[in-house]
Amino acid sequence: MYSYSEFDEAFVRERVAQFTSQVERRLDGSLTEDEFRPLRLMNGLYLQLHAYMLRVAIPYGTINPRQMRQLAHIAQTWDKGYGHFTTRQNIQFNWPKLEDVPKMLQALADVGMHAIQTSGNCVRNVTADHFAGAAADEIEDPRPVAELLRQWSTDHPEFQFLPRKFKIAITGSPNDRAVTRAHDIGLRMVRNAKGEPGFEVIVGGGLGRTPMIGHTVREFLPKADLLPYVEAVLSVYNTLGRRDNKYKARIKITVHETGKEEITRLIEDRFAELRPLFGGNDQKLLAEIEEAFAPPAFRNAPTDAYDAFYSADPTFRAWADTNLAPHRNAQYAIVTISLKAHGATPGDATADQMRLIADLAETYGHSEIRISHEQNVILPHVHKSDLPTLHAALVKAGLGTANVGLVSDIIACPGMDYCALATARSIPVAQEIATRFDDLKLEHEIGPLKIKISGCINACGHHHVGHIGILGLDRAGVENYQITLGGDGTETATIGEKTGPGFAYDEIVPAIERILRAYLEVRQSPEETFLETFRRTGIAPFKAALYGEEGEKDAA
Repeated sequence: MYSYSEFDEAFVRERVAQFTSQVERRLDGSLTEDEFRPLRLMNGLYLQLHAYMLRVAIPYGTINPRQMRQLAHIAQTWDKGYGHFTTRQNIQFNWPKLEDVPKMLQALADVGMHAIQTSGNCVRNVTADHFAGAAADEIEDPRPVAELLRQWSTDHPEFQFLPRKFKIAITGSPNDRAVTRAHDIGLRMVRNAKGEPGFEVIVGGGLGRTPMIGHTVREFLPKADLLPYVEAVLSVYNTLGRRDNKYKARIKITVHETGKEEITRLIEDRFAELRPLFGGNDQKLLAEIEEAFAPPAFRNAPTDAYDAFYSADPTFRAWADTNLAPHRNAQYAIVTISLKAHGATPGDATADQMRLIADLAETYGHSEIRISHEQNVILPHVHKSDLPTLHAALVKAGLGTANVGLVSDIIACPGMDYCALATARSIPVAQEIATRFDDLKLEHEIGPLKIKISGCINACGHHHVGHIGILGLDRAGVENYQITLGGDGTETATIGEKTGPGFAYDEIVPAIERILRAYLEVRQSPEETFLETFRRTGIAPFKAALYGEEGEKDAA
């Protein structure tokens, strides 16, 4: 993976020193909270319901064991002993004291990490496929390009004060695990007729109060043209994007109001102006970056022990069936470590768990770790012969839950337990759904399912693209949960369809149970997934299950 250059090191240290001075001035009263706010946001520090929150960048979800141990140290020393992994592959510390934040940032800088551009109207942390560099279906590892984008966008003088925050996602696989179509810019690696790799460029996606699927503005863009093209998109948006209304300031609104054809023309015109200015320097830098992402030296060893253990141990087999994914090397597997034990807070990891993951990555995983936007941790390179021992260690630490991709593998924002913007709770709903279906022993029978929960219309839980999406709202001071069905965040991305009136807090889990029991009744076979069933039947049988026949008519 990429390691900081001397420039990176000096830049981050300078920012830490600068912010340390700003914190001191806030503490001695020289700065008011209003004056301090834009300064802290530039360094990833939020003021939440109960305390400050520090959001730390994990670019394209890649981290090494030393960095993971430092996150554990920070959690234990200056927080409450845990961290929360987010849907942007970042980690958040929810309870720091303001006077400790400079020490936290110093500790991050010691291991090549920071919190820069994890907030503000700038290019945020670039996210990527969490199986990058390992997936069997991958055309090419997208992380070198993601790192190029990180270096280009960090402190870019033109793009530090955009109309609104800006998010980029990239995948190197035809199967989209990075939700590219719901981002301001989505980049999907594809091949042209000659078999050459390049990118489909998708612009104007986004969720929140006005969910939209992005538009393809280029079917195929050569890799060599990517950086000037992305800069052209940002440049057009920076010029046209609205600044009079923050709710209409995202690029999705700019694309909608301008029109796909016109916005594409403007991007192409700007690209033609910018392309000659790069002079190939970006490609020289990319070549240097690519060297840092060379694959590890894979072991060549028998996998007979894995096959025997898989056949003999049903607990291990259940975990292998859900938590392992195909690796490009047939002797290896990609391991997803679930941070969704039944009843746990989705995405939370204790300091001890982080240290264990670091140890396991060093011992069994070629010292590579990924964080997924689905709030789990991935060891991308584990030899199959090591999987039984690895699994035993995970189980002992409470990290061996066999539920990846199932009902209890829920994405949930922090909701009203932490967030000052939230209008309803998310975490308790996720916990109750997980424990309910664990008690019912229906999770494996239901099969692949993505439930996503947001505690407000900002949609940090990605509920719009959940197979089942849950949005918590405030209705006259009472929590009310709206359900959407049929959403999809993959290459066939779709915004979910509202079912009808919402449900009170104590009604939402029974409502989800009615939906899933209806699915089990109407699916054509155990192999037909919930999403496939919904696309075949439409919403009618699920409305009937939720509201009854009369309620279905009223909701229609």
